Amino acid sequence: MSLVPSRPAAYACLALSMALVGSYVALSKPLVAAIPVFLLAWLRFGIGALAMLPWLRKPANEPPLTPRTRGLLFLESFLGNFLFSICMLFGVSMTSAVSAGVIMAAIPAVVALLSWAFLREPISGRIWTAIACAAAGIGLLAVASPHAAGSAREVQLAWLGNLLVFAAVVCEASYAVIGKALTGALGPKRITSLINLWGLALVTPMGLWGALHFDFGAVAPGTWLLLLFYGLAASVWTVWLWMTGLKVVPAAQAGVFTVMLPVSAAVVGVVFLGEKLGGLQLVAFLAALAGVLLATAPVRR
Repeated sequence: MSLVPSRPAAYACLALSMALVGSYVALSKPLVAAIPVFLLAWLRFGIGALAMLPWLRKPANEPPLTPRTRGLLFLESFLGNFLFSICMLFGVSMTSAVSAGVIMAAIPAVVALLSWAFLREPISGRIWTAIACAAAGIGLLAVASPHAAGSAREVQLAWLGNLLVFAAVVCEASYAVIGKALTGALGPKRITSLINLWGLALVTPMGLWGALHFDFGAVAPGTWLLLLFYGLAASVWTVWLWMTGLKVVPAAQAGVFTVMLPVSAAVVGVVFLGEKLGGLQLVAFLAALAGVLLATAPVRR
């Protein structure tokens, strides 16, 4: 039987999961520049499949998969793994990190709305306030970073990239809500391995086509190391941490932790990509973290 974490441990799992997502989203720019998107996604799922072979085995105490559970596993992988990866990788390659951060700030609100619509989870006023703090913080973070003007074609590509990032936001929110439904039937390791296997199957035709026309010898050794981190973080660590946290935390409340995604992406930009961090950006981080604290603080009865 899978371990049920304490409430603080579940919060830590959710925050770390989204922080890892933000880090590999930011670091995907050099990967996309070196490897085509579909080939990159295929390699990512392949690395995850190799790492999680032991997790595919059905536990003795797990009930047989029902048609509903099989359908949810497919949707979880199609929306949260396959489409999210494709939309985010293409979107990040077309738009700026600042614009992506503004759009990703909508994830908590979309998660709350979907959890209310499909899981019938009530949304308290405090959770809505926490969502507003998170969105305001990331909005301030974006305002604090000036956006350089580009050519007409660059503007058009950025517009398309923004749409793709928003599509990734909807996919990520759907992933959070469907994952909550799956944790009632399967353990986190089993969910993680099965949805990664579906993702590998979905992207394999396009990945093979990309591999036939790609010069693997032109990829630098450092890029391969970055790809290994991307594959393990995206397919294994983040999914397992998220599913573990969802065993305890409602989906609407868990959605607030997605604020860690754009925050960690900005931190990676400052530390590894040489971006500047000003006073207004620090205020943005404090506002975003205030939303997390507001959502997770104990309620006095």
